[in-house]
Amino acid sequence: MKGLKIVVLAKQVPDTRNVGKDAMKADGTVNRAALPAIFNPEDLNALEQALRLKDKYEGTEVTLLTMGPGRAAEIIREGLYRGADNGILLSDRAFAGSDTLATSYALSCTLKKMGKIDIIIAGRQAIDGDTAQVGPQVAEKLGFPQITYAEDIVSAEKGNVVVKRRLERGVETVEGKMPMVVTVNASAPECRPRNAKFVMKCKHARAVSEMQNATEDYIALHSNRPYLNIGEWSVNDIDTNSEELGLTGSPTKVKSIENVVFQAKEAKVLEPTDADMGELMKELIANHTIG
Repeated sequence: MKGLKIVVLAKQVPDTRNVGKDAMKADGTVNRAALPAIFNPEDLNALEQALRLKDKYEGTEVTLLTMGPGRAAEIIREGLYRGADNGILLSDRAFAGSDTLATSYALSCTLKKMGKIDIIIAGRQAIDGDTAQVGPQVAEKLGFPQITYAEDIVSAEKGNVVVKRRLERGVETVEGKMPMVVTVNASAPECRPRNAKFVMKCKHARAVSEMQNATEDYIALHSNRPYLNIGEWSVNDIDTNSEELGLTGSPTKVKSIENVVFQAKEAKVLEPTDADMGELMKELIANHTIG
């Protein structure tokens, strides 16, 4: 069979393990500049599924699509280091403040512009929102069938995709027709590490906005090696209704923000002995923590 055209939806997210008092702005949006940025974990699981299909079916092309500021190009480079073929950064001030509805609208417009796609793979949800809405909303806007909670994309042949899903009470295997959207759980295999050969090949890959202050030598390097040019699209490159973008197109509003700080008060130090463990179990049972 011929190779597949796969697009992985990925997001650069603030590292929620390092949330401080400046994490939110007064308008209820995330202050991304105040937090370290990382590749959304479940999107890495999604990328691994795409790369496994690439390994399995010769001629398959994996493209990363992300929406965000210029620095979000970093996760496209991360994808290239792991085996993706190329990427597109969707970046424009018009997208700022987008909720899931506005985000999925912008992404679906971009995907339509990209032409024929066999499979769109995304992480189930992003750690900065935990809504799990963008993937299904993209599928709905494109009119594609979707499979959620994927743990393994078993095969993609003869126009059909077979997926193993991890659900609350077990596992099921389902099948659907391409083009399709698949969202992937954290229970799926972790993404492979960087490949040293790909790192050396793509370490100078840059988006257009990142090249604005580049030297002539760097510009010449990119001219001679087209694969180093990360695609960067603005709102002018896709067909959209401006009223459905950014804050204007985002019906979700944050009513209030509350910072909660957990502090340890009383603590008991236990020795790793049978006697101390026995006393702990009695105490937990007595106060109905367990049992």
